[in-house]
Amino acid sequence: MDRRKFLINGTAASIALATSANILGQAAGLGSKNKINIGIIGTGARGSGLIPYINEIEHLNVYACCDILPFRLEEGLKRAGKNTKSYTNYKDLLGDKAIDAVIVATPFSTHSEIAIDAVSAEKHVYCEKTMAKGYLGLKKLINKVNSSSVVFQAGHQYHSSRLYTHVIKLLKAGKVGKISAFECQWNRNHSWRKPVPSPNLERAINWRMYREYSGGLVAELCSHQIDFVNTVLNTPPIQVMGTGGIDFWKDGRETYDNIHLIYSYPDGIEAKFSCNLSNAKDRYQIKVIGHKGTLILTTTSARFYPENEKSKKAPVISQNVDGVSGATMQKDEVAYYEPINIVHEDPSKQALIDFRNSILDNTPPVSNIITGARAAICVQMGLDAMHNNKIVPWNPDLGV
Repeated sequence: MDRRKFLINGTAASIALATSANILGQAAGLGSKNKINIGIIGTGARGSGLIPYINEIEHLNVYACCDILPFRLEEGLKRAGKNTKSYTNYKDLLGDKAIDAVIVATPFSTHSEIAIDAVSAEKHVYCEKTMAKGYLGLKKLINKVNSSSVVFQAGHQYHSSRLYTHVIKLLKAGKVGKISAFECQWNRNHSWRKPVPSPNLERAINWRMYREYSGGLVAELCSHQIDFVNTVLNTPPIQVMGTGGIDFWKDGRETYDNIHLIYSYPDGIEAKFSCNLSNAKDRYQIKVIGHKGTLILTTTSARFYPENEKSKKAPVISQNVDGVSGATMQKDEVAYYEPINIVHEDPSKQALIDFRNSILDNTPPVSNIITGARAAICVQMGLDAMHNNKIVPWNPDLGV
């Protein structure tokens, strides 16, 4: 049965819809209930933030929420609805036979353990980025997923963005020519710190500030752009070097507020990644540089700037004399660019739609255990490079 027929709406197709839903639901291990029941493990900002999208997606249902912090759990339940089940221990949630799939949206250091337990419980898994902290947990997770039949999707949502997939096709078709470099940034002017109602909850709430739980800016922000570069080049990097520091927000945090990393890829391609929390200029941006031009990508738009001088269309600006210095003013150069317009869903919503489709079709997600593992390895390499002040090579022993 074609899955697209299963997704047809309308009263005229209701009988066909019910029949095809039963067939596909049974194939996905859903019985005849025609819904994928989701358990949200971790109802902080990200976990709770995904709930409204799930509520909008046909055949997905938030069945249960779990969090160790009561006020976080309450927020998740409020968004999910009054019939949602409540858990404070994720293992109890995994033991609920009515749950088909889980979203793991807990602190970074807990991802691999919870995801492994979820796979063992035969739940489909959407594991938020970054997939695992450290090489040992990552290797165990890879082995577990590879020996199972569940759908496992890594939460790099831009991997699902239809804008991004279109841009990747353009780049692989030679849009910018031979790629020589990537320049990626994600800047904010904010401490990244959240208010804490009680001092004993500091680490539970502001876990991103502490190395025991967090990979800081590399894991939380750079990982998305690293995943993009890995996908465009279809290969992991050779090595990485980098630096970082706690240079502005001197508030007791352990993770850096200012980082700069350079990953070297085959064929002499260099990819730079920078983040800081004290200046938000240009915010999020990926710049892909090639001999035919430069493509600049944000979360919602893309522009191509060709190198061909005949394509440059700068506005005519008069050559006025600066009355203070007496020097001739420089003409502003505003290069011609080609907008790349693609209508697309919010990437997080699209990623959840893709997760649903993978479960119903029993097909591997595009953001899968391999792509997620490559990004996670790159994150750990970057952390090791900065913390130990050394060049860190790619580790081939993990088999990805």
